[in-house]
Amino acid sequence: MKARIVAFVALAIGLAAVFVRLGLWQLDRLGERHAANDRARHLLALSAIPAESLKFVLEQVNRRAIVSGVPDYEREFVHAGRSRNGSPGVHIYTPIRTGDGDTFLVNRGWVYAADAATVDRSRWREERRIFHGYVRKIPMADTTVSQQSNVVRVLNSDATTKLFPYPVANLYVVSLDSAGENVPARLPEPDLTNGPHLSYAIQWFCFAAIALIGAGIVLARSRQSTAG
Repeated sequence: MKARIVAFVALAIGLAAVFVRLGLWQLDRLGERHAANDRARHLLALSAIPAESLKFVLEQVNRRAIVSGVPDYEREFVHAGRSRNGSPGVHIYTPIRTGDGDTFLVNRGWVYAADAATVDRSRWREERRIFHGYVRKIPMADTTVSQQSNVVRVLNSDATTKLFPYPVANLYVVSLDSAGENVPARLPEPDLTNGPHLSYAIQWFCFAAIALIGAGIVLARSRQSTAG
């Protein structure tokens, strides 16, 4: 048997082993996703609590929360580059100053913006002072923030700290309140789907099968050629 055939078959078997390992890794990720979704469903099923009480809760993300206070519309900002059904837009984040001195951000939803950054924020103010939704955590990272236009390209703690003259909690609430005219389109409930892990696993296993079948075909033809 020619050396190049041996090398090809060995390479194909090696690649197949790698592909199988990647497929198993995706199945592991799928299992982790299932566990995380189950935990999120449990937390979302719990009764809503005042945002001020979140500091006493061990698991904060995905809890239902109620933010009650005075919206500081002058200091709200937009998170640029947020699409919805293929349309460009922004998410509007409004600081709510509660009675006990805490300040929580509320993601009030999506608004269309042709450049995915510029909106008339005054048009989207609401009369309500109580917001209901689920909790998300502001990531810890550094970025450059445009403080003049109140536009944030990357949402993180550095961005929110620079935008406000007062402390803001590192948690925010995604509003699920009813929307209407001149109210931002509310965001959906948390995504608890299985994600692409199963389809990725199937693809890796298919690649492994293709590599092995290809190696088998080449090996069989090599033997037939030798026999002939």
